[in-house]
Amino acid sequence: MKQKQSIYTKDVILVMAASFFFMFSVMFVTPLINGYAISLGASAVFAGVITGIMSVVSMFLRPVAGNLTDRFSKYSLSFIGGVLILIGVAGYCFSPSGNWLLIFRLINGTGFVLATVCMTTWLAFLVPRSHVGEAMGFYGLMNALAMALAPALAINLYKIIGYKSALWLAVLAALLMIVSIQFVGNHAKPKITNNKKRKIKIIQKDAIPVALLTTFFAIPYFITQADIVVYVERQHFSIAVGYLKTFVIYTIVALLFYFGIYTFYAFLAGRKKGVKLFWKNALPSTLTALATCSSAASIPVNIECSKKMGVPEDIAQTTIPLGTSFHKDGSIIGSVFKIMFLVCLFGTNISTAGSIFGILGVALLANLLITAVPIGGGTISEMLILSMLGYPPAALPILTIIATIIDPPATLLNVVGDTVSSMMVTR
Repeated sequence: MKQKQSIYTKDVILVMAASFFFMFSVMFVTPLINGYAISLGASAVFAGVITGIMSVVSMFLRPVAGNLTDRFSKYSLSFIGGVLILIGVAGYCFSPSGNWLLIFRLINGTGFVLATVCMTTWLAFLVPRSHVGEAMGFYGLMNALAMALAPALAINLYKIIGYKSALWLAVLAALLMIVSIQFVGNHAKPKITNNKKRKIKIIQKDAIPVALLTTFFAIPYFITQADIVVYVERQHFSIAVGYLKTFVIYTIVALLFYFGIYTFYAFLAGRKKGVKLFWKNALPSTLTALATCSSAASIPVNIECSKKMGVPEDIAQTTIPLGTSFHKDGSIIGSVFKIMFLVCLFGTNISTAGSIFGILGVALLANLLITAVPIGGGTISEMLILSMLGYPPAALPILTIIATIIDPPATLLNVVGDTVSSMMVTR
């Protein structure tokens, strides 16, 4: 029998690594740039312009970058993008004023556009068309890891060594991205089919609805990322549990739940045979959950995994979609973490049994408002937590950051929890 060839060649792995490094570099800067601009003497309004100008540049240049990828090799454009990111981030470290910071922000934004567009299309070029979805899932996982780790590390590190010293880590990440792509053999040069000049399309009307939907999700995410450091400083909060610690602790809890509780559920559903079937077929849904950070996107894979575990098709087709909306182990644990973060931040007294049950009740209600898309689909559940527990609405960015950094492990529990639950229903 012919052995299936892995799509994860040296070139694919290097491109994925490069995508992690450039995303880490950009996302490391995001929560620091606003406060850094103010520390250089920029007004609050001008600091906001500096922070947001990169996204404005991305919005206008991305269609142009998309057309360039059809004319030049992905390596060349990715290299240029990486160099521009490196120049921009290094320039932050030497900027004497907000004006210089704005210039380097524009350079960084241009590099970011080239890198995001070219790295994605480069990866798609390197794998067979039938495996593009699988490769993009892992590509998304690399980006998700960078988006979770970089802001958490930046927020904790700058308080110890300052803005400029912390930003050098972003410089290092950009440099590693450039180095990584030097070892990729296939430069993904476009095939020239004819000599006719192709028209450049800036706007594709069929893509507008999806683009608008993505924009609505991205706006609150980047606003909270950019403002969180300044907000915490101005409120004089003493953050007892840092974001990095929250991510680490949550990940440990999630892994214990994943390996311990779900193994126990599988044992209840089918004894030793159930445990073997569960762990033999749980990997696809696990990887899909981590890569997409979306329970909804994981439904098809989850149903297939459930059927391989011995779950009848009618039960799988019913239990998995219902569980996606109402059974979310990772989300409810995450809601408890968010509440406890606020408790530590504001010094709230929770020494009574009523307080503990109140926290659990609010976490349960907030869990019902979390939707099955990345980062819970917005901030509705976070606003419910703030309003029911009496915390100021201005603390919303704090909870949104936590929701972002714990999103991959939370989705993992949400998705795999539905799989093992379908086994319980079958029994």
